[in-house]
Amino acid sequence: MASWRDSTSQQAQDDLDGLLNAVLPFAEQTISKYGDMYPFGAAVTSDGQLKMLVADAGGGERPASQDVLDGLYAGARQSKDEHRAVAFAADVKANGSDAVRVELEHREGTTLVLLVPYTRSRFKKTVTLGQMLGGLGERRIWTD
Repeated sequence: MASWRDSTSQQAQDDLDGLLNAVLPFAEQTISKYGDMYPFGAAVTSDGQLKMLVADAGGGERPASQDVLDGLYAGARQSKDEHRAVAFAADVKANGSDAVRVELEHREGTTLVLLVPYTRSRFKKTVTLGQMLGGLGERRIWTD
């Protein structure tokens, strides 16, 4: 079975791997500390630097997660010329289980969606990540 890596440049692979290695531990730490998390994003800038992305979704102290994601998408689209790749992470329910969904997109065209199920211990507040599942995603940022 062919992998997405077979048709992706080394730079794009490195950018997407770097983003995943940044957002997944941050998601794990946030869920461990607070029990859940709001969606957040990260980007690799044109010069290869990693930066976090935030969005003001409005809606007061507890905006809807989809509103936060929509704000992240819109902000990333507006600044797409400054970035080589982006990632968006959200705490979701998948197949009846809690999971972190990570959407990755590179300006070269590669898009991935990864689901990482997790369990959180009630008393120790530790998070245990499960087996990552993934597939191709949809382009949201570099659509033209």
